[in-house]
Amino acid sequence: MAEIFVLAEHREGELREITFEMLGAAKYLGKDMGATITAVLLGHDVDTYAEKLGSYADTVLVVDDPKLDYFNAEIYQKVLSKLISDKNPVVTLIGHTAFGMDLAPALAVELGLPLATDCIGLEVDGGKLFAIRQIYSGKVNAKVSFKGDRYMITIRSAAFPVEEGTLSGEIVKESVAIEDVPYRKFIGYEEAPAGEVDITQADVIVSIGRAIGDPENIPMVEELAEALGGVLACSRPVVDKNWLPKDRQVGSSGKIVKPKLYLALGISGAFQHVAGMKDSGLIVAINKDPKAPIFNVADYGIVNDLFKVVPVLKEKITELKG
Repeated sequence: MAEIFVLAEHREGELREITFEMLGAAKYLGKDMGATITAVLLGHDVDTYAEKLGSYADTVLVVDDPKLDYFNAEIYQKVLSKLISDKNPVVTLIGHTAFGMDLAPALAVELGLPLATDCIGLEVDGGKLFAIRQIYSGKVNAKVSFKGDRYMITIRSAAFPVEEGTLSGEIVKESVAIEDVPYRKFIGYEEAPAGEVDITQADVIVSIGRAIGDPENIPMVEELAEALGGVLACSRPVVDKNWLPKDRQVGSSGKIVKPKLYLALGISGAFQHVAGMKDSGLIVAINKDPKAPIFNVADYGIVNDLFKVVPVLKEKITELKG
C-alpha cells in the first residue's frame, strides 16, 4: 500500500504545531490516494513524542540516536535519504520552516525527487497529485503538477487545520548508521530578547493598520489587547513607518497566524495581509470604509471609526471581566 511520510518537527522539548497541521493534510490526502500515514520522528529519547504522534498517524517511524538530539540538516538528510530510499513513500511532507528549508532542497536533489515549496493546498484530481502555492506575492494561486510518481512538498505554517487525533498508530523503531558531520555542529538556540512576543503562538491578536494614524495612538490598542488577554500585531504600513517592529507584522511578507480571535482595526485587507490571517478562528474587522476588502474575510464587521469603537470595547470587556 502507498505511504505518505510526514517529518515531525520538534524543538526545545516540544513538537511544533506545523507537524500536526501536516498530519491533518496527510489524513485527507491519504484517503484520496489510498495511502497510509507515517510520521517520521528523528531525535533522542523521543518516546513521549512518538506516543503523541501515534494518535495522528497509522505508523510512527522512529530513529532514536544521540546524534539526532538537536536538528542538523546534514545528519537529517543522511537518515531521511536512507528511509525514503528503503520505504519509497509516494509523498514526503516537510514543514516550510527554517528547519524544513534547510533540509528539503538538498534532500530532494539527492533523491532526484520533484520538490514544491511553501504549499498552501493539496489536491488529487484524476488520480494525479497537485499542489497549490502562491505566486506574484500572493496575488495568484498556482495549481502545480509533478513529474514522476514520487514527490516532496514543504507545507506553509497555518495552511491546514489541526485534526483531532483518533488513530492508534504502531510505533516502529528503525536503526540507521549515522556518521559524524565534522564541518557542521549544533552550537545552541538563540532565544528572542526578553519581552519579545511570538504572535504566531497567540490565541488572541489585536492588529492595527495605517488608520491608527499616529504612534501615540498605539497604547490605546495595547490596552484593548491586554484586556482581551491577547497581543498586539500590525499590517505592513505600520512596520514601514517604524511604529512597531517587524516581528509584529502579519502577512505574506510577515508572519502567518491563526489565533482563536483576530481583531483587525483600521486594516483595509490587502491580499498580502489577508494571506497571513485568513485561517484565524474568528475574524472581527473595524473599518470606516464599508467596501474595505477586510470585510470579505471577516466573520463580523463594524463600519465605524476605530477611535470611537476601541474605547467602548475596552470598557465593556473590563466590565464583563469584573
